[in-house]
Amino acid sequence: MRLVVFSICKDEEETIGEVLAGIPRSILGITEIITLVVSDGSTDRTVEIAEAHGALTIAGRVQRRLAYRFQQAVDRALELQADIAVNIDGDMQFDPADIPSLIAPIVAGETQFVAADRFTDPATGNRHKPDDMPSDKYWGNLLGAKVVGALTGQRFNDVTCGFRAYGREALLSLNINTKHTYTQESFQVLAQAGIHIETLPTRVRYFPDRQSRVVTGFWSFLATSGINILRAYRDFAPLRFFLALGILPLVLGFVGATFVGGHWLVTGRTSPYTSLGILGAYSFSLGLMLFVVGLLADMQVRSARNQEKILRLLKGIVLARDRNDSTLDR
Repeated sequence: MRLVVFSICKDEEETIGEVLAGIPRSILGITEIITLVVSDGSTDRTVEIAEAHGALTIAGRVQRRLAYRFQQAVDRALELQADIAVNIDGDMQFDPADIPSLIAPIVAGETQFVAADRFTDPATGNRHKPDDMPSDKYWGNLLGAKVVGALTGQRFNDVTCGFRAYGREALLSLNINTKHTYTQESFQVLAQAGIHIETLPTRVRYFPDRQSRVVTGFWSFLATSGINILRAYRDFAPLRFFLALGILPLVLGFVGATFVGGHWLVTGRTSPYTSLGILGAYSFSLGLMLFVVGLLADMQVRSARNQEKILRLLKGIVLARDRNDSTLDR
């Protein structure tokens, strides 16, 4: 089996060499290990150092954000005929020596996706906040995990960790559309594709004096997470999303219109509640319209899922042909 270990970096010249050097050279069940570093607008020597350590590189000179670079790395891993791919941060937050444990369930054929879990203690199995992790990020991550768990019908502690392993089927299923980050959406995409998801309690280090290049502040993190959560509901559970938006105006409008209608039946006139009747009718119509939009969106999502299946099959066919062609060329 061929393993591709990739890291998406933004100015990580101080640590990327250590990450690459720490990747095990021999792993049970793996016949070949390829390292890949994807630069997202790095202005330092990240790419140069990566190449000096034998890594393939994608020298992205313009910052396109994590989601774009992640999809780029996934596509490159498939081009390299990867059977398994591991995504690891380039700042030594995670120990590369943990890669064999992370990929072990995939090598054994038990699953196609394993995500590191920063919030479960590997020794005790208890949930905990990692040392030096800001509390706002910790609670924000737990909220995101609950939402993603509700959408996928599973339970997760951590859905935003950047240390993950993907089998070939999972790689073929990934088609990320967001711009900022891929972490939450990839969980949802793979769950919708029927991929079994496993999590592995993993050690993590936070550096108090290091500023995140992805999360620049609590409010930006909260806003981004909130938008991602809303988009998750809209894209993966549109009927629930629009029903949740429409239920309140539907009920309030019905109550208001019914009250005014009853008043009209008794008195023969709508005053002094005419405005309430108009508002009730408008509110009821709005709720009904949102419910109809939800039905239409649900139909569209079903069509989109079929398109995802077709795309996955086409990717597999093209890559299998390329693999056969490369074998013949030898």
